[in-house]
Amino acid sequence: MNPKQIKEELLNQCQEYVNERLQRIQNTISDIQESLTSETKSTAGDKHETGRAMLQLEREKAGKQLAEVQKLQEVLSKLTLSHKEHICLGSLIVTTQNNYFISISVGQLIVSRTSYFAIAPNSPIGNLLLGKAAGDKIHFRDNTIEIKTIY
Repeated sequence: MNPKQIKEELLNQCQEYVNERLQRIQNTISDIQESLTSETKSTAGDKHETGRAMLQLEREKAGKQLAEVQKLQEVLSKLTLSHKEHICLGSLIVTTQNNYFISISVGQLIVSRTSYFAIAPNSPIGNLLLGKAAGDKIHFRDNTIEIKTIY
């Protein structure tokens, strides 16, 4: 695979990750809504109110998670796969230690039996890599990492 195809595959895997997360959260919200509706039919006094309050808290928590996923979707929509000389959102980086894809924090992804780490630009290592060029070195966790290639 050429670098552009690898970046496209990594982007697809990131989008799948976000879509799966979105689906889980939507299912949770749906379940909570269903539980709230059934709680409304019950009239067990204080127990009823406590149950509704707990469900409301769960719904708020799921709402926050939904907002986070929407932010991830927004980041992925801004990502460009064109080659740049300096590391930015959408860059594929080969270093002396690991391969990185600057996108969202997903963790390790495999493309063509090669390991890549999808990291956010605001992650500790992402922050160090941003703006760097091939041949530059960064220091991370007592290691010196050289940037070999940027795609």
